[in-house]
Amino acid sequence: MFDFTIQDRCTATAARTGCLTTPHGPLHTPAFMPVGTQATVKSLSPDELRDLGAECILSNSYHLHLRPGSGLVARMGGLHNFMGWDRTILTDSGGFQLFSLAHLRRIGEDGVSFRSHIDGSEHFFSPESVMQIQEELGADIIMAFDECAPYPAEREYVIQAMERTHRWAERCLEAHHRPDQALFGIVQGGVHPDLREQSAKALTALGFTGFGIGGLSVGEPKEIMYSVLEQTTAHLPADQPRYLMGVGSPEDLVECVARGVDMFDCVLPTRIARNGALFTQSGRLNIRNACFRDDPRPVEEGCSCYSCRNFSRAYIRHLIKADELFGLRLTTIHNVHFLLNLAREIRSSISEGGFPVLRERFLAGYTPVVEEARAANRIARAAAFESARKYEG
Repeated sequence: MFDFTIQDRCTATAARTGCLTTPHGPLHTPAFMPVGTQATVKSLSPDELRDLGAECILSNSYHLHLRPGSGLVARMGGLHNFMGWDRTILTDSGGFQLFSLAHLRRIGEDGVSFRSHIDGSEHFFSPESVMQIQEELGADIIMAFDECAPYPAEREYVIQAMERTHRWAERCLEAHHRPDQALFGIVQGGVHPDLREQSAKALTALGFTGFGIGGLSVGEPKEIMYSVLEQTTAHLPADQPRYLMGVGSPEDLVECVARGVDMFDCVLPTRIARNGALFTQSGRLNIRNACFRDDPRPVEEGCSCYSCRNFSRAYIRHLIKADELFGLRLTTIHNVHFLLNLAREIRSSISEGGFPVLRERFLAGYTPVVEEARAANRIARAAAFESARKYEG
């Protein structure tokens, strides 16, 4: 029912192409998976996602547990039927969301007690209940329940979170019963290479179908993320899929594929689209800027997405400035297309032996978001973690 086949390898890097077969069709890797947290990719229909070439989308157990409830989804025929999506679905366990909502939760060995960010109601997630929720949702690929340590964090805390993740992984395997779902373990260990190696080896021994790599891109500098990732994938099985969780900026797709990653997801393309930010081959373009007021060009020359084929920068800017919903749809279509198309180009370049050239050309032309913005994000995450420590103490 599930099969992962490596098809091509890059001799100069760890990049590879493959195909993960699921009950709802193939997922060709390296793959970017658009995020549909609430059982919808914001502003896009399933037909549009299919037209864009998406083979898998991601939904979130935490959010769907709170509303409408996994039991209701099960009664509606499961997540595929509920949201009208006939291709592969992956559901996250909700562990990262609980980490993000640190001031609302308390972690213990049995699981996590938390208050809903919606109405303050009390809830409890354990490895067993998370497996039940994901079985009721009925996704093709589901994730083990884990504890994601923040950055920065004391090494001792990272060890405790990693070891708890391993114990929870065993409980998830014992509680999972649906043969039509692939269960992935999640590697933790912070930014410590020795802990990442320990985690990868511990989870590999348990017999998961694939592996998520969690706890990266949570505020650490890019160079640290890339280094830790490279040291992590070296200790994961070569014949099983590797999923870097929550990472999806264009430069990260290129650099992380070079380090052996097969699957990516991120809210970035839809989130920045709502603010008028658009991906281009040279970096992000802010369509709100006054210089685009009477610009007749498409967002990017040569782009084949619906937005660029039919509308000007001036028109899209007008819609965004006027808070028109169609503007949000056009920016989202472009950004999702950009990442799905980049993944296709990466796959083709690996198959044709040209990935190193694509990597060099893309990175030479693309200007990523400045490190100062990432530093501000790290400070915010550190403050949230300190608040959580006081709450839990």
